[in-house]
Amino acid sequence: MILATPRLRLRPWREDDRDAFAALTADPEVMRDLGGPLDRAGSDAKLDRYRAAFDRHGVCRWAVETLREEVLGYAGIMPLGPGHPLGAGVEIGWRLARRAWGHGYATEAARAALQDGFGRLGFPEILAFTAPDNQRSQAVMARLGLHRDPARDFTATYDGAVWQGLVWVARPSTGR
Repeated sequence: MILATPRLRLRPWREDDRDAFAALTADPEVMRDLGGPLDRAGSDAKLDRYRAAFDRHGVCRWAVETLREEVLGYAGIMPLGPGHPLGAGVEIGWRLARRAWGHGYATEAARAALQDGFGRLGFPEILAFTAPDNQRSQAVMARLGLHRDPARDFTATYDGAVWQGLVWVARPSTGR
């Protein structure tokens, strides 16, 4: 399965994507808001979770690539994990290599993932969240037409570090 936009393809991850994914997750600037870069074992485990999510749920953080098959990063929907502060649901996220920043790729890819989530999968809402200082992701959320829901903001502990999440909500009329 592939989601296509005018400039991008979103597709499930393949085994031969591991090096590109590891390069993405090893970049300190790209991973700044997630506690820092991952080593290869951590990167491979994260990619395995994304691949398993697609096999289990038909959604995942899709590989985002150009029409020339250059992997730029990922965007897509994932089920919230058990015990997540927001409860059951799905959330959209994205992460792109620095060379892909500032070109509108995150918005384009996320819009395609939202349309798939609302259309093919029929989700009634899709959540997005980010750290208060992640202005780039907040700008993408605004461009997508997501709405802030401060009542759902949360604090969680990830790998021993406290993290605050600002919550945004997409509904089927969002992002079209």
